Amino acid sequence: MDKETLYLDMDHMLVLLLLLLSSGLQIEGEQNTEPVRLVGGDNRCAGTLELKHQGDWRPVGDSLSGWTLKEAAVACGELDCGSPVSVLRKEESSDRRVWRVRSNCVQSGSALRDCVTSDSSSYILDLACSDSVRLVNGTSLCSGRLEVKSDQSNQWWSSVCEADFDKQDAEVVCRELGCGAPSVLQGALYGEVESPMWTKEFQCGGNESALLDCRSSGSARNTCSPGKAVGLTCSESVRLVGGDGRCAGTLEVKQGKWRPAFGYGWTLKKAAVACRELDCGSAVSVGRRKESKDRPVWWIRSACIHSGSALRDCVTSDSSSYILDLTCSDSVRLVDGTSLCSGRLEVKSDQSNQWWLSVCEADFDQQDAEVVCRELGCGAPSVLQGALYGEVESPMWTKEFQCGGHESALLDCRSSGSARNTCSPGKAVGLTCSESVRLEGGGSRCAGTLELKYQGEWRPAFGSDWTLKKAADVCRELDCGSAVSVGRRESSDRPVWDIWSYCVRSGSALRDCVTSESSSYILDLTCSDSVRLVGGSSLCSGRLEVKSDQSNQWWSSVCEADFDQQDAEVVCRELGCGAPSVLQGALYGEVEAPMWTKEFQCGGHESALLDCRSSGSARNTCSPGKAVGLTCSEPVRLVGGDSRCAGTLELKHNGEWRPVIGSDWTLKEAAVTCRRLDCGSAVSVEWRKELSDRSVWMISYDCLPSRFALRDCAKSRSSSDILHLTCSGLQEAEAGQTGEH
Repeated sequence: MDKETLYLDMDHMLVLLLLLLSSGLQIEGEQNTEPVRLVGGDNRCAGTLELKHQGDWRPVGDSLSGWTLKEAAVACGELDCGSPVSVLRKEESSDRRVWRVRSNCVQSGSALRDCVTSDSSSYILDLACSDSVRLVNGTSLCSGRLEVKSDQSNQWWSSVCEADFDKQDAEVVCRELGCGAPSVLQGALYGEVESPMWTKEFQCGGNESALLDCRSSGSARNTCSPGKAVGLTCSESVRLVGGDGRCAGTLEVKQGKWRPAFGYGWTLKKAAVACRELDCGSAVSVGRRKESKDRPVWWIRSACIHSGSALRDCVTSDSSSYILDLTCSDSVRLVDGTSLCSGRLEVKSDQSNQWWLSVCEADFDQQDAEVVCRELGCGAPSVLQGALYGEVESPMWTKEFQCGGHESALLDCRSSGSARNTCSPGKAVGLTCSESVRLEGGGSRCAGTLELKYQGEWRPAFGSDWTLKKAADVCRELDCGSAVSVGRRESSDRPVWDIWSYCVRSGSALRDCVTSESSSYILDLTCSDSVRLVGGSSLCSGRLEVKSDQSNQWWSSVCEADFDQQDAEVVCRELGCGAPSVLQGALYGEVEAPMWTKEFQCGGHESALLDCRSSGSARNTCSPGKAVGLTCSEPVRLVGGDSRCAGTLELKHNGEWRPVIGSDWTLKEAAVTCRRLDCGSAVSVEWRKELSDRSVWMISYDCLPSRFALRDCAKSRSSSDILHLTCSGLQEAEAGQTGEH
């Protein structure tokens, strides 16, 4: 063999060797493609959670907010295991290096390894996932389309045909997943048949611990009709114990074991989730109770509940001396309303059936409504009308209620002997109970200390970060006008109703958002008494409406012909806004009936519109498009700069000019202010530190992108930091306006 041939053969061998090595490395890599594992458990789907990151296997430490089944579901999915069954934190004797996984990152859809940071901890996570069954596409981890996987026969998750699965099989699946008993079993609830498909019939006795422990038929099924894939809902593992009935008592949740539940900021809105899972009625009361010592509890993550998840999916293991006591109504509820005190009335009688039944308007009157509102812990009925909250729902309550009005529960009332079989469309009872809220100690019923009646007790209300934006909700509920001022006042420490701001922002009624606390601060509010601006872009703009208690109880639109610039000056002053900048009919909607019938004749100096003289003759008609639309200027300015478009940002609020500060202000927020000052675009925004603290208006950055004005978002604070803004100036603003036209 010559040298050339030898070298060629050696080259071929070297290439072959490299290919083999490369192939071997690839095969080895394929055996460890997933950088996540569970170790030390009974099988590969249970044990201590470990993650490989930057080439290093470490346990995963419990996050500050605590891991719930929602985060565990991501790990189970990456392991190709089934649904998460339990997640517990385990304490070790000393700290060790761990990977900390950010829960908010995981919930956004990212993989575990994309969400880790290096840390040390003595707390590590133990997870258990189901090995061979899971529920997919459901509304919680205990509902969905059933899928099964057998390592013996295949590596695929297979749908199950409804004809091959019954109630006893469902009991086994729900138990295996750590959920409650099966409540709904129906094909196509959570999607059509998915290929591949399980081919044999399950024949469980109902007492097995896992579905694959059950016997199965000998013959195999090859086809399954569309819409026949098993959809299963297991009831939630939640209960109320120690109360007068199954709808009242201490809240307990089961995740492997039953424990009391606790969590901060529990309001009626959160309690409503538990009442719904228990198939009880509306939430009536919720409170925390202190025990003599700490014990293990399930801590319920607040943000998780708001996302619509079931309670069981949102708990982490913890210890506390506080536990939650809840009361739900037993046999009545209001559904699809704007608060827990409004909606379509539904009734359930355990004696006759287990269904919630709509009530026909012809079988229900004002005295019946008084009983329902009292039973739900709400104020007196304010609106009773069919189809307010949806059409008649089947099934339907069949008898007429005959309450005296003093009963404590609707089912304590007498009812007619004859049964109703039909109810006309649009005649299902819609009921709104009034909100028990008032302003005390002010000059009128629209000004004073905010008080709320909850659980039968009037108390002052308090809450952090109250702005005019929130105060507007109270003014609306009191049927007062626009919010003019809101401030906190120091008092002696006493029990108050603490109103959670996130809840009010979501549009809920005040009563739905309170918890019991003690505080030395209380809230004082002032609403306008007889004027308001509605449908505008801020509390200082909108269609003008007026109400005179002397003449009527309705808010009336005003005709443009009956209103001038001097009248507008009075309204803007009365609402605590700046001078009128725009006065034009139909800016904010057409004439609304009823209509104010006389012409205002203000001098411009009056403190309230109804203090002005008015014409003797009454107007009966107003042309379309002629309802007064008014915009009052924003009382904001830049001072101390080279021009009116640069300097320290100041705002006039509650009659007082103060500098403005704001968290995380950028050019984006500054641009909003420059536009409102007619000063073009934002050039710069900077913080300037003064020698000492002084009173400022704090404006959160997240309020500005919304339709509200600076004034609507202001909170009283003290600070040595102030905002200095520079806008491009009048010239650019004018050029932009010319370009637009």
